[in-house]
Amino acid sequence: MAKMTKNNRENLKGMKGGELEKKLAILRENARVIRFKAEGSKSKNVKELSTLRKDIARILTELNKQNKK
Repeated sequence: MAKMTKNNRENLKGMKGGELEKKLAILRENARVIRFKAEGSKSKNVKELSTLRKDIARILTELNKQNKK
């Protein structure tokens, strides 16, 4: 559940579709777990879900760019 740094974002451009889809699945699972933690109010980092959503959006954007080519 690490936050994406600038280098990680740049590395997304170099990744292939399959790798991006695996990373996307992992991030979506992490977001699901955090949402359920929020129901029980066990999460200490309230920004974590929003950063995961942004990372998911970055990956989806890159996948869409690759599919258009």
